[in-house]
Amino acid sequence: MTLTLRPAVAGDLMAIGDLHYRSRSAAYREFIPAHALASVSGEMMGRYWTERWTYERDSHLMTVAERDGRLVGFTYLGPHDPEEPDSAGPDVGELYAIHLDPAEQGRGVGRALMVDALAKLHAQGWRRAVLWVLADNAHARDFYVRGGWIPDGVEREGDIGPVLTRQLRHVRDLP
Repeated sequence: MTLTLRPAVAGDLMAIGDLHYRSRSAAYREFIPAHALASVSGEMMGRYWTERWTYERDSHLMTVAERDGRLVGFTYLGPHDPEEPDSAGPDVGELYAIHLDPAEQGRGVGRALMVDALAKLHAQGWRRAVLWVLADNAHARDFYVRGGWIPDGVEREGDIGPVLTRQLRHVRDLP
């Protein structure tokens, strides 16, 4: 089975939304209540990505992973907002999203997407990168630490449906 990475196109966005919904439902089900996860559907996520892509496609990069022509993961990256409180500084890019089909966990897709994202962040001229991860998502935190990301002590809160979550920022220098 062949894994291929390619730039996303507009026709991918609804499928990306569905994958994003399934990915976070599986990854977060141990610590986010079911009603909160169910408050957003795959179709709603697809519409979210379609709208976001409309405004950000010139400054952000989305990559999809396909296994034998089937969408199995994606990443989304772009500039880090230097006006953000506790900004990580200038020349910083951000990995906004990395999601996998739940059946692809442990099959190398996440690693391939991470390596690709780091190369693309570097190619954009950024010297450092940041990402945010839910504090309760130990599996993801471990994945990022194994990939060279370091928690820098900065936290923020965000909503998943009606539930407020704590997020931790991770940083790393780009090669």
